[in-house]
Amino acid sequence: MHTPFDINEAIGHRKDYVEAGLRSGSPVVGICCEEGLLLVTVRRTQRKVYEIYDRQMFSAIGRQSDIENVRLSAIQTAHQEGFERSPDDVSLHRLVGFALSPALKKAFGDQMYVPVVIRGLFAELGRTVAGDCFFTLNYDGEYRQHTGIAAIGGTQSAEDRMLQVLGEPDSTLSRDEAIRRALRAWVAGARDQISAPNEDERDQDTPLKVVDEADADRVFLQEELKSGVLEVGFLQRRDKQDARFHLLAGDVLGSVISDLY
Repeated sequence: MHTPFDINEAIGHRKDYVEAGLRSGSPVVGICCEEGLLLVTVRRTQRKVYEIYDRQMFSAIGRQSDIENVRLSAIQTAHQEGFERSPDDVSLHRLVGFALSPALKKAFGDQMYVPVVIRGLFAELGRTVAGDCFFTLNYDGEYRQHTGIAAIGGTQSAEDRMLQVLGEPDSTLSRDEAIRRALRAWVAGARDQISAPNEDERDQDTPLKVVDEADADRVFLQEELKSGVLEVGFLQRRDKQDARFHLLAGDVLGSVISDLY
């Protein structure tokens, strides 16, 4: 017979197991702009940003096989929903809340299942700017809706740092401005995961510190891009083509990076 203490201990062990698997994942930043929505990250080998449906895209950190399973489940559910009901009925609220979240919650809470090592970020382009949204989905099935900006990282501290750098949502940003802001946030989150900053030093807001931090961010990004690739998924708000989703090409991103610092 299991006691509440046994259950709490087991859940604690499962949480530690999953969190350890997420800690080294490359963060993902979601941000709105005048032209649409962006998911920005730096990948090592495997692609990280995917289209789910006409107005939805997805990225995640975690175990690659688990990410792929969640991606395929999301695509299948979205297309089934669009076929049986209507493409207009395909929404992240239904997709995340009714299809993906319960499955992850069961896998995490049931001792007979191996927990899913994943933290996901979904983006949905609304019919209007006010309808744009992001959803974050955790390995335990918990999910949250966000407006304008969102971020996932390997630690809570990294996510908090990225949201701090992103600041208030601004749908008037140009696409390139939004990418630059998201990339600065990604650098902040990735650096935070490697070494937690000293809170006392963070509070010392001196001109020299600002210069040093900016230079450190630039060097860090340069080093990361030697072995990694900047990947940006873009849901375009006004597109004469049938497809709204685009992976931005290297020449576009190259000019953005060159103007970053």
